[in-house]
Amino acid sequence: MRKKLLAVSLPAAAATTMAAELAVTVEIPKMNVAEYHRPYVALWVEKPDQSFVQNLAVWYDTKPKATEAGTTWLKDIRQWWRKSGRELKMPVDGVSGATRAPGTHSLSFASAKSLAPGSYQFVIEAAREVGGREIVRIPFEWPAKSDSKTVRGTSELGAITVTVKP
Repeated sequence: MRKKLLAVSLPAAAATTMAAELAVTVEIPKMNVAEYHRPYVALWVEKPDQSFVQNLAVWYDTKPKATEAGTTWLKDIRQWWRKSGRELKMPVDGVSGATRAPGTHSLSFASAKSLAPGSYQFVIEAAREVGGREIVRIPFEWPAKSDSKTVRGTSELGAITVTVKP
C-alpha cells in the first residue's frame, strides 16, 4: 500500500525560513593534564545585542549523583546560566545531553527554523572542573543562501564551524 503525500503551499519567505538548517561542528581538544574532566558545554543563539533567543544544546554530567545528576555545576557555564540556564528544569528534551569526550562532534539544528530573518550570533561556552572557561561567538544571517564560518577557541574549545544551509 502506498502512502499519500500531502503538499502544502507556503509563502516564499516562510518556505525559505523553514528549509534552512544550522549545522555545527565542535572540537573539544585533548589536553595533556594530570586531572582531566570533560567540559560542561552550552550552545545557544542570541541577537547581536547579546539578548538570548534560543537554546540549542547543553552537555553536562547526566550520571546520577545523589539527587542532582550533575546539575549543580551548570552555573559554572556562567553566561548561559545567567541568560537561560537558571530558568530551565533539567533535563530538557532535545536540548540536554551528556558531556562529550575530546574529539570533533557534529550537530544539526532543525529547530533553528523558527528563527525570524535577521542577524544572530551562535554562542558556545565551555567550563571544565580543574580547568578553565571559554566562550566563542560566531555571527550569522538567517536565513542564508549558504554560509560557513570557522573560529578556533584558545583553551577549552578547538575549531568551531557554523554552517547555515538553505
